[in-house]
Amino acid sequence: MTPPPSNSSSAGGAEEERCIVNDQMGAFIVLYILIFIISLPGNLLSLWAFIHSHRAKQSISVYLVNLLVSDLLLTLALPFKILKDLGVAPWGLMVFHCQASAVTVYISLYASILFLAFITTDRYLQESQSLQSLRLQEVGFARLLSLIIWLLLLLIMLPNMALPIQQVQPQRFLSCSALKAGVSLHWHALTVFLCMALFLNASAAVLLSCGLALKRLLGSRDDPRRRAGARRAAASVAALAAAYVVAFVPYHAVRTPYTLAQAKVITDCRTKRRLFLAKEWTLLLAVLHLCFDPLLCCRLLPPLRQTVSEALRCRTNRTVSDPEEQAAEETLQPATAAQQEAVL
Repeated sequence: MTPPPSNSSSAGGAEEERCIVNDQMGAFIVLYILIFIISLPGNLLSLWAFIHSHRAKQSISVYLVNLLVSDLLLTLALPFKILKDLGVAPWGLMVFHCQASAVTVYISLYASILFLAFITTDRYLQESQSLQSLRLQEVGFARLLSLIIWLLLLLIMLPNMALPIQQVQPQRFLSCSALKAGVSLHWHALTVFLCMALFLNASAAVLLSCGLALKRLLGSRDDPRRRAGARRAAASVAALAAAYVVAFVPYHAVRTPYTLAQAKVITDCRTKRRLFLAKEWTLLLAVLHLCFDPLLCCRLLPPLRQTVSEALRCRTNRTVSDPEEQAAEETLQPATAAQQEAVL
């Protein structure tokens, strides 16, 4: 008579069926902590400087401040991801991350992508001084476009917070897709493809700006007066485009097949693990822009750079003057004592 299966074998089968993909997060956690430590002071300082600076009435300043806001939101959502990836967070906090803070990460990420695309396009228009008749560089138009972007992203992403999730047993290595089923899982897949469409449109704007800047540079070979401005425009736009491509293209190359694994179109566990690790590495590369965007804002907005420089200079002068003031106080103390003796 065949013996019944043991508890260990049934548990092993359940573990194998669940296919844990996020049990190798050590390196990611360390890198995310470093990104958080570096990016939080930089973004707070940049926002403070932007508020206290005499902001230029330019469209690029509108896009830059929206970029800083989206970066700050993404930075503040990172601790929840770190705690969840550590596997030590309470179960309620892990579920909260999947429903709320993870959605905030992607809202902020795509806001950063779109505003970086706008900055690249605006930079080309500003350097080339073209298309002024279309009024694309007016502050009012930039504010309206920024508002539309935020509303569009909220419309796409917020249902992921509101749609119901299924109950699962508490587990250390929770995959957020395990909480989704039915309508929630389908909307999640739709969200990914809608965001992919936004990314492709933003990429088209970045590549078009880069191509027009290069065309202008090649067309100015016979005119030395135009060549300096064309070279400056091409260098500026090419640097922004290169940073955009390096940060965001690898993630979107992996995102679609990984979504198919989440939607259970891809079922092989080994493939799902590889896709998850690829997604995490490319997402880390995309999040890395948080450390460099404050430098970008200071580079592109001179009033902001001036405010930061003045703040750091005042801080340095105060630190240098402190020992001098202390020495002066020590010198005055004996003199005061001598005066008291003379009076007596």
